[in-house]
Amino acid sequence: MAVAASVASPAFALDRNVRIVNNTGFALVEFYGSNTGASTWEEDILGPDILYSGQSVMVNFHDGSGYCLFDFRAVFEDGDELVEPRVNVCEIGTFTYH
Repeated sequence: MAVAASVASPAFALDRNVRIVNNTGFALVEFYGSNTGASTWEEDILGPDILYSGQSVMVNFHDGSGYCLFDFRAVFEDGDELVEPRVNVCEIGTFTYH
């Protein structure tokens, strides 16, 4: 599976809310977002939920750390994973998987 990611729509300064959009044709079964200072991935943000292709979810990345840079990790239903390092959640409003 070929998966790409894109960012769009600047957010308000230091607003850490980002809409995650899945336009891949595959279900997104796990999603992680950890600040770049973390040594491990934080918990699966989706929990038991699944983000099907064509769906989106709003995620608040404010974790009290003050970080704006987060690493994203997406796991899809076919087992493929995509890691996007150093996403500035203070500057974007939407992050799309294609």
